[in-house]
Amino acid sequence: MRRIPFAKMHGAGNDFVFVDCMNGDPVDDWTGFARRALDRHLGVGGDQLLLVERSTVADFRMGIRNPDGSVAEMCANGIRCFLKFVREHGYTTQDAVRVETLAGVVTPRWLGEDRVEIEMTRPVLDPQKIPTRLQGSVPLVEVPLEVEGETLRVTPVSMGNPHCVVFVEDPERVDLERLGPAIEHHPDFPARTNVEFVAASSPHQLVQRTWERGTGETLACGSGACATAVAGVLTGRGKHDVQIRLRGGELRVRWPDPEGPVYLAGPAVHVFDGEILVP
Repeated sequence: MRRIPFAKMHGAGNDFVFVDCMNGDPVDDWTGFARRALDRHLGVGGDQLLLVERSTVADFRMGIRNPDGSVAEMCANGIRCFLKFVREHGYTTQDAVRVETLAGVVTPRWLGEDRVEIEMTRPVLDPQKIPTRLQGSVPLVEVPLEVEGETLRVTPVSMGNPHCVVFVEDPERVDLERLGPAIEHHPDFPARTNVEFVAASSPHQLVQRTWERGTGETLACGSGACATAVAGVLTGRGKHDVQIRLRGGELRVRWPDPEGPVYLAGPAVHVFDGEILVP
């Protein structure tokens, strides 16, 4: 048996297992390791496994695995924790670093007091690039989606990973265990999708409940909060600077320029360190 060091971290309740791969991969089978480590009964438990890696195009690279072992393109709550991890481990003293992800290079910036702001990519609204088979005028705003015998009005957005935003009166009354996986695996989302059920408390505050692709319900989703803020602007329900209230806490999302990037600010918390035994 080998001992693999890890760090447990979270951003607004969205929790992660971090493994340091700066000196090479300590694990041969990341799919199996993710399933074992992220299991909340038989492992450490977490929403995603995040790998701290070297990059040839940025300062660092962040690898992402879901609890089912699948690969994810981007995790905005995770990348805030990523900056805290590399600062705490002495890999950088900079307040801002460039991090390579499958969604592109993202720049988290240290704000102090365990808060980090991320300059995300520009939201992707082209249906083919989200990707979605849903049709209508671009951007797709509250287009009909038939699911589980219901017709939902949805707004698809990609923040480097696909999201489907659904505005409802009360996210807490949504049958997420039924509708979440049905939308995630809907044939109109060929790469599957994350799902956000959202209510507008005011133009400056949105309430979000999240079903993450390959994970299930999570207490927070950073890229989902960004997609929610974009959808809020597109539907006229939200302003360009909003607070997103999630089950795990609050995130601030700014989209000051409709042609520019989205900015996400929120907490990054180091919970504990440990070791996982693997064959």
